[in-house]
Amino acid sequence: MAMLPSLRSLLKRVLQLRESPQRTALAFAMGVFIAFSPTYGLHTVMVLFCVWALKLNFLALMVGASINNPWTLVPILGATYWVGALLLGRSDGPSFDWQDLSFGGIYEQVMPYAVPFFLGGLVLSLLGAALTYPLANYFLTKHRRAHPLDPITRDDSPKNL
Repeated sequence: MAMLPSLRSLLKRVLQLRESPQRTALAFAMGVFIAFSPTYGLHTVMVLFCVWALKLNFLALMVGASINNPWTLVPILGATYWVGALLLGRSDGPSFDWQDLSFGGIYEQVMPYAVPFFLGGLVLSLLGAALTYPLANYFLTKHRRAHPLDPITRDDSPKNL
């Protein structure tokens, strides 16, 4: 049975990507934006779209997006609603009546909290990406100066002839 790579090994691979620190930092920051996005269920689709449309690095995007995972999901959801409710001046917390679990009943109970949730998600996405980009760029640049990448070996290089 294959084990999933650890976060540390993924970060090492991101540090060794053969692209500019700015481009890697952008991909990582976009991943963080996606992680806080309130479009749950579409995060992987959003990553794939960024890879295709913006030609950003898949690994850096996925590492950034993986900030939202089963261990961080509840705190992120709570912060998302709290920020949105705070910005809208709402003090009521979400409540749920477990007696009516029909689609209509769930819809009626969830909809009053949708606007604060989406607003909070948008604000946290923008804030997360805005904070992540300069930090990631700084650390990637610092790492590249300390550990320059080996030149890419080509098939027609003198040592391979």
